[in-house]
Amino acid sequence: MIIALNRKSLISLVIFIGAMAVLFYVLYLTGLLDLFTDKHRLLKFIADHKAYAAVIFIGLQALQVVFAPIPGEVTGFVGGMLFGTIWGIVYSTFGLTLGSWVAFSLGRVVGRPLVEAVIDKETISRYDYVMKHKGLFLAFLLFVLPGFPKDYLCYMLGLGHMGHTAFLLVSTLGRLLGTTLLTLGGAFFRAANYRALFTLVSVSIFFILITMVYRTNMERWFRRIRAMQRLKSRSDNRKLGKKNRN
Repeated sequence: MIIALNRKSLISLVIFIGAMAVLFYVLYLTGLLDLFTDKHRLLKFIADHKAYAAVIFIGLQALQVVFAPIPGEVTGFVGGMLFGTIWGIVYSTFGLTLGSWVAFSLGRVVGRPLVEAVIDKETISRYDYVMKHKGLFLAFLLFVLPGFPKDYLCYMLGLGHMGHTAFLLVSTLGRLLGTTLLTLGGAFFRAANYRALFTLVSVSIFFILITMVYRTNMERWFRRIRAMQRLKSRSDNRKLGKKNRN
């Protein structure tokens, strides 16, 4: 399918691709790109810059959302190792919220051409029911449950009708559980509390497996909820229309 681009969208898309290409090139030249995939290098890099550790960490958390294919589990875990439980959660949440807002705003400003350049069409089609209307409850569930593409979701929600304030609330609260678990894992590892770490990992793996096994059923349930919300909205609109005519 050929996408028709207006001039504004085309210019925005070219600028974005150019900026991302330059950024990736700079990160590659400086060796910083490897930090996202190497926990030990990331830990050493931040430790060597203690005065700016929090700022660097928040920036890395934000970037790993914008560059959705980069896994965020490494940085979340390292946050607990470096800053402990409380500040690790605070810094991770701030960075993830910032990155989520940037991805959402890019999806909103540039539009579908950018989202389809970042995310494959199959994934977009799979979660189109969340983009339609506001979908606050469903979006919240997708951010909470493990195994769903949270970073991609930020871009896709930018195509829908959800406002910035509602998005920030849903994405921040929805990510909080996962952020807390990753940070706790890093804090337990830092304190050499391996029993607690093993328990946490075991419980997390259990819930991830449950989500993976029932993911298809969950998505069917989500779609039914979306369909019922749509029917209710239409019914309310018809009632309102009749009331106005009377």
